[in-house]
Amino acid sequence: MKFSIGGSLKVAFRPWVEGLENIPAEGPAILASNHLSFSDSFFLPAVLDRKVTFIAKAEYFTSPGVKGKLTAAFFKGVGQLPVDRSGARGAGEAAIKAGIDVIKGGGLFGIYPEGTRSPDGRLYRGKPGGLARVALATGAPVIPVAMIDTEKIQPPGKVVPKLMRPGIRIGKPLDFSRYHGMDGDRFILRSVTDEVMYEIMKLSGQEYVDIYATAAKRQIADAEKAAKAEKAELEKAEKAAQAGKAERSGA
Repeated sequence: MKFSIGGSLKVAFRPWVEGLENIPAEGPAILASNHLSFSDSFFLPAVLDRKVTFIAKAEYFTSPGVKGKLTAAFFKGVGQLPVDRSGARGAGEAAIKAGIDVIKGGGLFGIYPEGTRSPDGRLYRGKPGGLARVALATGAPVIPVAMIDTEKIQPPGKVVPKLMRPGIRIGKPLDFSRYHGMDGDRFILRSVTDEVMYEIMKLSGQEYVDIYATAAKRQIADAEKAAKAEKAELEKAEKAAQAGKAERSGA
């Protein structure tokens, strides 16, 4: 996959990279990145010599038919691990276990602390579960990563990407060994997560919003729904006014 998909991405999009020396040549580490586009999980591994393992929803691996099998093969090939997302807590625990297994195997574990793609290009509050718990349970260093302009290449809902150069900034490893074994303390988890998000913000230059991206998506959806309802009411009133005018003209 690195030679086929990764090589093609590098030739076609020519991503620029800063801080590549911060990725260890061997040994475990956690890559914590902002999340702007579906393509983030492909551009980052493409520029690294080592394999990066991300987690993905289990549906990508269990869909029926030929298309389902091809999709499963693709996600396995690019280093994705299936996680059953049925039940919020179950999904979180599965993600944590997957991350710990990758770290114990000496690999690079990729995770998006925001939990979902940014709906508007801004950086949102990191979720304190997966990232911090994996870091504190394993003692692995956390390397902040900033994806730049990938949302412009493939915005949500767009299938065909736009040819332009994305950027990747890789920060210096963060050591949280002082909190090792304290993964049950929610205040420590919050502190670790916020520190990582601050470093990602500095690398990316994004505006930071202190709410979860999932909440922002709900707000945006609610606003769009309200706008559509208001538009429908205006159209209804306009039609009623036109009908009244026509009726008066006929009289």
